[in-house]
Amino acid sequence: MITVSKSAAEQINASAKQSQVENLKLRIAAKKKEDGSLEYLMGFEDRDLDDDIYFDSEGIQIVVSAASYELLKDTELDYVKLDDHEEMQFIFKNPNDPNYNPGESGSEHHF
Repeated sequence: MITVSKSAAEQINASAKQSQVENLKLRIAAKKKEDGSLEYLMGFEDRDLDDDIYFDSEGIQIVVSAASYELLKDTELDYVKLDDHEEMQFIFKNPNDPNYNPGESGSEHHF
């Protein structure tokens, strides 16, 4: 399962409203880079693909391809203020990411 935090859901809804795409799903994707780390992508989607997997979290409809799901399984998308930044950022808390360490500050991937 892929989830979004309450603060991430609020920001996603605000972005969708501002872009006038409230009825679209949020597509989340991940791919392995040459060094083994993961690259994350997200955006609003109006297409459905044959291998898509769907989730609903905090009222957000999430869509992910089967290939990306293997890399994103049990991931939480959060929206937080990081210690070293004044602005809010999306972060992926992904136990499948080789760089993720839940006990280490800053180990999440910022978006």
